[in-house]
This record gives sequence, C-alpha cells and structure tokens, in this order.
Amino acid sequence: MASVLSYESLVHAVAGAVGSVTAMTVFFPLDTARLRLQGVVNVLLTTPLWVVNTRLKLQGAKFRNEDIVPTNYKGIIDAFHQIIRDEGISALWNGTFPSLLLVFNPAIQFMFYEGLKRQLLKKRMKLSSLDVFIIGAVAKAIATTLTYPMQTVQSILRFGRHRLNPENRTLGSLRNILYLLHQRVRRFGILGLYKGLEAKLLQTVLTAALMFLVYEKLTAATFTVMGLKRAHTH
Repeated sequence: MASVLSYESLVHAVAGAVGSVTAMTVFFPLDTARLRLQGVVNVLLTTPLWVVNTRLKLQGAKFRNEDIVPTNYKGIIDAFHQIIRDEGISALWNGTFPSLLLVFNPAIQFMFYEGLKRQLLKKRMKLSSLDVFIIGAVAKAIATTLTYPMQTVQSILRFGRHRLNPENRTLGSLRNILYLLHQRVRRFGILGLYKGLEAKLLQTVLTAALMFLVYEKLTAATFTVMGLKRAHTH
C-alpha cells in the first residue's frame, strides 16, 4: 500500500495527467471535426428513411397546389421501389443539403444559451431553475427560427412531388433550393418561409428548456460530488 501511495507513484500520476491534458488539447480540433463528420454521416445514412417517411405521412393528403403530384405507395418497400424506378436513386437523398446545414442548429442553440447565461451571471451570483428553463427555451426558439426556412425547404425536397414550372419537371435536385425559397417568398411572402413555425416551436422549445435544466442540475451535482466549486445554479 505504501508503494502505491509513494512519491514516485505521485510523479507518474501527475505526468500521466499532464500528458493526457496536452494530448487532448492538441487533438481537440480533430475530435470536433470527428463529431461534425459523425453528424454528416448520420444525415447521409438516414435521409432516405426520412424521404420515405415524409411521403408516406403526406400520402392521401389533399393539396390546393396543382403542381404537386399525388403518390400511391403500398408500404415502405414499395415506396423505395417506386422512388428509385420513377425518380432515380438520387431522389432518396432529396433534402440532404438543408439537412447538413441543420446540423448547426444545436451549435446555434448552445451559443445563444451560453451567451444569455453569461449576461445574467454578470447581474447575479446564481441562476435559478426558472432562469435556466427560460434561457434554454429562448436559445432554442432563436435557433429554430433562424434555421426554419431550411427545414421548410428540406420538407419540400423530401416530399419531392412538386413540379418545376414551366418545364413541368419533377423536383428532386439540390440546385433548386434557391428556386424553392424564391417561389415560396413570391407566393406567400417572407412569412411563407415560416409556415408551421408555431407548431415546431411548441414541439422543440419546451423539450430543449427541460434538457438544459436537467443538464445544469446534473453538472452541478457532479461538481458537488467531485468537491469542485460551481455554484451558478440552485
């Protein structure tokens, strides 16, 4: 036991800790890139499933826009088969570019959350649970509002049954994103890019606010158990 707690063991422990911190600092940018790459891979792998999911959900819905082509899928396998047969396999990745941009939604959310939290901590010593909940809700609302036009385009591209005028070609190319944004604004005004935003905010804001509240509580509890100071919330 004495050998384990010897000065030599302490030196090795400190050296190992310093080495670990140094390595983490040097390679942290690579770790960040790895996380971003994981998000990109996840988008590429799951987009075909989201395309089929969106079309099955909207199947049978009545649209006032005559440019939208109705679908008739018998199930998931049939949907995959018809999409590949009629539109080509690339149509399964409709909406990929907006999805890649939406990977930054959580980054925007955390940026505003930390910024708002720092501003409040300049005026008070601690943040209450209500403060954390409200800041989390506001941060998520800002992130969702900023990225919602891309979500609108993403949904249209995933549905993929909208015809391009005047050529009357089926929409399914990422190059048409700007065209879709322009058409949306021209037909419905700038607010057309935010149709359905209220429902999206109701869906995500409360969830994010609760997540931040739990995050702060767990972080504070962890620091308390480790005997470290971090008394920002109570």
